[in-house]
Amino acid sequence: MNAAELMIKCLENEKVKYIFGVPGEENEDFLFAIEDSDIIFVPVRHEQGGAFMADVWGRLSGKAGVCLSTLGPGATNLITGIADANLDKAPLVAITGQGDLTRLHHESHQIIDVVKMLEPVTKYNTTINSIDVVPEIVRKAFKIAEAEKPGATHIELPEDIAGLEVEKRLVPLKRTKVRRPSPNNIALDATIALIEKANRPLILAGNGAIRNRSSKALLKFSKKYNIPVVSTFMGKGAISDRERTSLGAVGLGFKDYVIEAFDKSDLVISIGYDIAEYDPENWNTDNDKKIIHIDFDPAEVHTHYVPEVELIGDLADSIHGMTDRIVRDAYEDWFIPCRDNIFESIESYTLADDATEYNTPGVINVVREILPDSGLVISDVGSHKMWIARNFKTYVPNGCIISNGLATMGISLPGGIAAKLLDSDRPVVCIMGDGGAMMNIQELETAKRLGIGCIFIVLNDNNYGLIEWKQNMSEGKSYGTKLGNPNFVKLAESFDIKGYEPKSVSDLKNILGNAIKTNELCLIEIPITTEVNDQLTEELVDYFDYS
Repeated sequence: MNAAELMIKCLENEKVKYIFGVPGEENEDFLFAIEDSDIIFVPVRHEQGGAFMADVWGRLSGKAGVCLSTLGPGATNLITGIADANLDKAPLVAITGQGDLTRLHHESHQIIDVVKMLEPVTKYNTTINSIDVVPEIVRKAFKIAEAEKPGATHIELPEDIAGLEVEKRLVPLKRTKVRRPSPNNIALDATIALIEKANRPLILAGNGAIRNRSSKALLKFSKKYNIPVVSTFMGKGAISDRERTSLGAVGLGFKDYVIEAFDKSDLVISIGYDIAEYDPENWNTDNDKKIIHIDFDPAEVHTHYVPEVELIGDLADSIHGMTDRIVRDAYEDWFIPCRDNIFESIESYTLADDATEYNTPGVINVVREILPDSGLVISDVGSHKMWIARNFKTYVPNGCIISNGLATMGISLPGGIAAKLLDSDRPVVCIMGDGGAMMNIQELETAKRLGIGCIFIVLNDNNYGLIEWKQNMSEGKSYGTKLGNPNFVKLAESFDIKGYEPKSVSDLKNILGNAIKTNELCLIEIPITTEVNDQLTEELVDYFDYS
């Protein structure tokens, strides 16, 4: 057994099912070791696509997704996906090949310092320079990647180390379950006292709140005391939008109806919230809000985010501790007018069945109507991301995946592949703009080769639409955003994938319904108009009178 084979045994011990990546010369021993294991290697068409697959696998499963590249350009292609996982708090382990240790001290073909390059975007990052440390390094990489808050780790395997024979008995280290600590009782007492004194408390549910135990505890707490919940883009589904205490999501770069709830609230209870998701200055502009920070980690230091108390520990335990000890009746329905404004706005974009012209929020309402409650939407990044976050009603945790830490274009298509590999029966709809679609369109071949039944929707405005929207808001004009595109339907067909361009809203509903029913792999191209973007801005400017 060589070091690469030992490493694979360690990965099997971590219950790794798939490794997504691109083969290279320097990881030859590693690849042949995979061939003889229970792990499936998924060759992808670009390392970034493989990293995004590992990223979304981690977000959905809670177990580290694994991606692989060779040295040099392979590793540099991975970095965006690794950084996305780290800032989006998705567990990921990246493995890269490297040249012989004997040539790392001088300039050499394809050699760059990958470990130093990845240091800013990983929680743990190292080179294997001895066979003896393989079991420890692999166990440590997974333990740190999956520990709250999750993120990315990296292991570099030089080719000369990979091929060395293991001369003594080395075995994978045992996985152990780590219980997170319960919150401090003094902090819990202070938290309860603040909540009991409040008149209009509001919960801000972040990415950490969508963990299964946390979500259940949050729902119970919110309903018992009638406290409204606003989610961040990555916290969507922390409680179902069918619940009367749900106020949807916050995150636009300008005031939306949900901000009224923050304005009226006298206490913001943030649960599992990272300020990387949404700058607190946007909802605490005057820096006058009382804040309770409930999370796995202490609060980041920020001028507009200075908590009265920080309740640190397991989220579910913290919420249960409050639920069991707060002594007061449920709060008044102070937030219902705000909720009505939010959801009336969403419904106002519903398109008639005979409509032949589409806009993004109209398409989103169609997807929500046809997709089962338990289905999954994966958003790419662009103007459609804003509409999905704002308008796509989400009913289950991880029912809507949005990258909003690093907010990376190109994640949706490869992310859908990972989602279907994780659960082939779950309907998955990936919604992307033409800009994001073209960044990883090559992974259509990967989807076809794997035989997955994913629905890819391309909203085509021949434009970098989000940038145009923001330029129009700030300067009243746009520049450098216009694009040309292929015929996406014919492009899909060239991969032997079914392509559709629906002729009406009714046609779109039929196509979506049939694709979900038959678990069909398909691409739907929808030309869209974008007037609704500026119309929403104008509507909200008038409503809040902040022009």
